[in-house]
Amino acid sequence: MARFVTVQTNFTSGELDPLLRARVDLATYGNSLEKATNIICQPQGGITRRPGTRYLTALPNTGAESAANGSRLVSFEFSTVDSYMLCFTHNRMHVFKNGALVEDINGSGNNYLALTLPAASLNEICWTQSADTLIVVHEDIAPIKIVRGGSDATWTASTLVFASVPKYAFTVTTANPAGTITPTAVSGKVTINASSGVFIAGHVGQYINASPQGRAKIIEYKSATQVNVVTEFPFFSTSAIANGDWDLETGYEAVWSATKGYPRTVTFHQGRLYFGGSKSRPSTIWGSKVGLFFDFEGTEGFDDDAVEATLDTNTYNAITDMISTKDLQVFTTGSEFFVPQQGLEPITPSAFFLATAGRNGSKPGIRVQQLESGVMFIHRQGKMLNEVAYNDTALTYLTSKISLLAGHLLKNPKRIALRRGINTDENDLLFIVNELDGTIAAFSLIRSQNVIAPSEFITTNGQFTEVGIDIDDIYTVVKRTIEDVDQYYIEKFEKGLLTDCATTGGAVSSVSAPQVAGETVNLLLDELVQSNEIVASGGAVSIPRASTASFEAGLPIMVEARTMPVEMDMRAGTRIGFKKRIVEVNAMVLNTQHMEINGKLVPFRTFDTAGMLDSIIPDFTGTKVIHGILGYSTDARITVTQSLPLKFTLLGMEYKIAVNRGT
Repeated sequence: MARFVTVQTNFTSGELDPLLRARVDLATYGNSLEKATNIICQPQGGITRRPGTRYLTALPNTGAESAANGSRLVSFEFSTVDSYMLCFTHNRMHVFKNGALVEDINGSGNNYLALTLPAASLNEICWTQSADTLIVVHEDIAPIKIVRGGSDATWTASTLVFASVPKYAFTVTTANPAGTITPTAVSGKVTINASSGVFIAGHVGQYINASPQGRAKIIEYKSATQVNVVTEFPFFSTSAIANGDWDLETGYEAVWSATKGYPRTVTFHQGRLYFGGSKSRPSTIWGSKVGLFFDFEGTEGFDDDAVEATLDTNTYNAITDMISTKDLQVFTTGSEFFVPQQGLEPITPSAFFLATAGRNGSKPGIRVQQLESGVMFIHRQGKMLNEVAYNDTALTYLTSKISLLAGHLLKNPKRIALRRGINTDENDLLFIVNELDGTIAAFSLIRSQNVIAPSEFITTNGQFTEVGIDIDDIYTVVKRTIEDVDQYYIEKFEKGLLTDCATTGGAVSSVSAPQVAGETVNLLLDELVQSNEIVASGGAVSIPRASTASFEAGLPIMVEARTMPVEMDMRAGTRIGFKKRIVEVNAMVLNTQHMEINGKLVPFRTFDTAGMLDSIIPDFTGTKVIHGILGYSTDARITVTQSLPLKFTLLGMEYKIAVNRGT
């Protein structure tokens, strides 16, 4: 019987895809977990219990306004001190600030703003913000402008009014009106005088073509015999152009309308407002004039004029999202593009074209997320998380597969949101909501060090349906079945909470949690764990005594961290098929109050503690030693679990293994 000692110093690879079970040769194998449920990997390599969620409010669950028909979380940062989470449901916008619902919007008595944004559209809306204004777009709805007024409860929503809309020749018609025309100049802004009444007001936005040379766009109607134009190709001279040597090209219509559809994506970039794709022109990008965000019709072709480009490639490229980074990046169903810029040169009408950055395609309805290293996006099939980043060596954009080692955690992704780390014990956290089972795939990231540590968030009696980040606050919509009725709750992940859908307070003699009526909840009084309680139909929670300082009641969070099957690095080869037993575990923990290892409760109370049976379990930092772990198997694993609402941070583990060399 041989014995070996091995150590897992960190968990920086997170949960590993079962397809990699045999890859004991991978460097990440020894730093990964077979199961990582309701935990977060820290930058230093340890794992800690994920925060619980605080119950905020219930969304409508009946009628057309029901959140069952659709919802969407959108962040809105008004100033350095005022930021909001907006929750859209059918034709309503709910406003949250600092974890509380803003009530009585505009003095209406309603806790929501009424607007025209049907639930059926919410899955694929896109938005961008500048100062106090949020612009929301969808291909079936005229763009909406939402403005925050003078207070938290003052908001307005209106249809965006354009100074000009670009036109496109959906059906081109040419005609040869009688008479001659005479330009006053050969290029630039030109006045065209006709010898007879050939022009009408509806010709604005149409074109005049001349022979042997000249093409001009009509930009202003003066009279039946006079229009102002801007030349696209200069006229040959200022002489009269004879009848038959010129024609009027019509059929150009506003590209955005109720019949042609509206923009589907939007962003600001370098002084312009950009729209990408529409129902009738899904692969076209339009940029406004510089500083004139609602003027989109090109006139003189100067550097600050409006811009337009169409993605003409050998694949279908319906635009799904755009983002302003080092360059303007455009994501489509077929490829990833960017607008090349030389050095600090701005985008101009004469230098507005798109280059291909990748050929993966991104999934509609899931906004791309920007890290310092690059931009994260979900593959069009929903089975991969990718990153496209600029490579200084190759001088182009390269795509990498972020979820390569944890693809099993992506189950028809529906939403994505990024919370950036704000201190040294936090990584960037990328949350991906799975529509298939209502879980969250949480990727803990340090891209500069190539750290990708995925885990899975699940919640008792519930499914996550939405997620959104308000600076560092993480909001979510959760579907829960309470007393046989589907409810849709707004909840907020909150550091320090140890339960989900939680209610907290101070000194009380009674506790009420109607949002979890009929459910079994964890109960803490003054940070002491009490026996689980079943919440009465009205919401009353039976408590053994009054709290003197604090209480928390909420749904249990089950924590599990299971190592990969043990494999020793030996000269004689692997020991995959040998029966093994873990004899001893030395678990290094930080500020931890409770955990179990392979079903054995780790003791955290000591008998030398005064009043130990009626006192808070002290935080323990150090090494906990567990002996007497029984059972041989070919797949020896260590399973760390936590079933009580207490603190938990595991830094690493050393364990001793007995190997039966005869089998």
